[in-house]
Amino acid sequence: MAITDKIQQILVKTMFSKRKKNKLSYASFRPVLKTAWPSATLNAVSSERGAQQAGVVSVDTVLPSVHIQHAIALPDHVLLMLRDGSLLPSSGQFECLYSPVNSSQLRRLPLSVAALPDGPSLVHCPAGPARVAVSLSLAQSAPVAPLQWDRLVYTALIDSRDNSTVVFAKGMNLRPGRLGVPSRYECVFGRDFSKPKLVVTSPVVSAAQEIFRCVTPVRIRRYLRMTTGGKSSRNNDEKPMLVSIRTKGRGSSTLPSIAQPEPLPRYNRHRRQKAHSMCVCTMLRNQARFIREWIIYHSHIGVQRWFIYDNNSDDGIEEVLSTMDPSMYNVTRHLWPWMKSQEAGFAHCALRARESCEWVGFIDIDEFLHFPGNRTLQDVIRNYSTKPRIGELRTACHSFGPSGRTKIPKKGVTTGYTCRLAAPERHKSIVRPDALNPSLINVVHHFHLKEGMKYVNIGQGMMLINHYKYQVWEVFKDKFSGRVATYVADWQDEENVGSRDRAPGLGTKPVEPKDWPKRFCEVYDTGLKDFVQNTFADPHSGNLPW
Repeated sequence: MAITDKIQQILVKTMFSKRKKNKLSYASFRPVLKTAWPSATLNAVSSERGAQQAGVVSVDTVLPSVHIQHAIALPDHVLLMLRDGSLLPSSGQFECLYSPVNSSQLRRLPLSVAALPDGPSLVHCPAGPARVAVSLSLAQSAPVAPLQWDRLVYTALIDSRDNSTVVFAKGMNLRPGRLGVPSRYECVFGRDFSKPKLVVTSPVVSAAQEIFRCVTPVRIRRYLRMTTGGKSSRNNDEKPMLVSIRTKGRGSSTLPSIAQPEPLPRYNRHRRQKAHSMCVCTMLRNQARFIREWIIYHSHIGVQRWFIYDNNSDDGIEEVLSTMDPSMYNVTRHLWPWMKSQEAGFAHCALRARESCEWVGFIDIDEFLHFPGNRTLQDVIRNYSTKPRIGELRTACHSFGPSGRTKIPKKGVTTGYTCRLAAPERHKSIVRPDALNPSLINVVHHFHLKEGMKYVNIGQGMMLINHYKYQVWEVFKDKFSGRVATYVADWQDEENVGSRDRAPGLGTKPVEPKDWPKRFCEVYDTGLKDFVQNTFADPHSGNLPW
């Protein structure tokens, strides 16, 4: 018997008994069972039945219900963002639902689930048919038509220092490293951009790459003060306050938006000293097996705070971070699911770190600060902290190769790779967040500074970076899955093939060259290996703490 038939019989019996008590005849009662999307009871039964058929939950399992806030179609999957407070079981205990027109509903298990205490839960669903609404078997909301990832306002921050809103948007195609013309755009605040009388607009004061800064209207500032932490206490049926970018003039258009303005840490103009002298920002994807070494090493040399921007990892990074004592390692993981947006992510991180960090280093998980001489990180920071016009420290990167290896070194990258190219490749930067240009232009390796601020090149005898760029093929081939930098072509693309962002001579096919283990080896350099073994190795076993 169908589930709906069973429910209808229950309703009939219940109503019959009630009417019998009230001395009403059953003939006068004609029950009608109405189903709408979603019915909490039907949806719970349906999702449990589907999960049982998939063999993933028991009949006694009680599954939570969730509310889908946004859906975004990424190149290879669909991202669902749930309202804050939505709790999810593991990805094997519910399904992604696709609703094609005039077709039966499709069901697929999610690819992964990610959630943090201070933000929305994210569900990564397999890519479905084009122009098809998506939902979850747990959802108590209608299927959502996905927005396109490359034409979207995806996040926004409220900056109380100058009463501005910093908006991060894809789709305007501004040139890298160049300021756009802000008068061509305006910011739009509201719950429904299709109703002009219900929105508030404000001028854009800077536009560059994927970042727009606009004046925060008084009405919006008042609204944010009336909410807790910038988030409204609205009920689940009320639309959230969003911000978007609109082009001005003939043919003006407003970008689709999912960006709820979030307030930055409050500016304290009376604070004389920040909580941390040195912090680090990084963006990563599926680097869980390397992150302990990177954090423990940099903690020892003087880094006090880490901002981890997780770009769709599914390799258990949360479990690895949970093993690290929070009293020793001040690490924050921030979900950043946006494709090709490393520059924007670094700008976002610089703003978040500004109130608590005097200096912030922007380095990757395979890059390690190294001090060949007798200086330390504290020496370098202390020296330039007394020079108020210095806003950025640039340090050279030495690129290490596979060093003859064919398997991942068991004791870590710092001791496993000891042969590098002779000349440094590019540089990375440590910046004062207070010194950054308000446009937040950066090219990953360095930022644009405020007028009057300068950068210095740190000598290689004082500080440099060991960049373990060309590791064993098993690790290096993962880079073919895509590059996070906005303006750097993916490996598969026949574009900028001669760029220094690619491995020389490798081309665009993920095929291991026969001589890969011997490549990129011009100088044997054991400086950091020796330091790590002398500093971290257990004197009895020789084991390293990671």
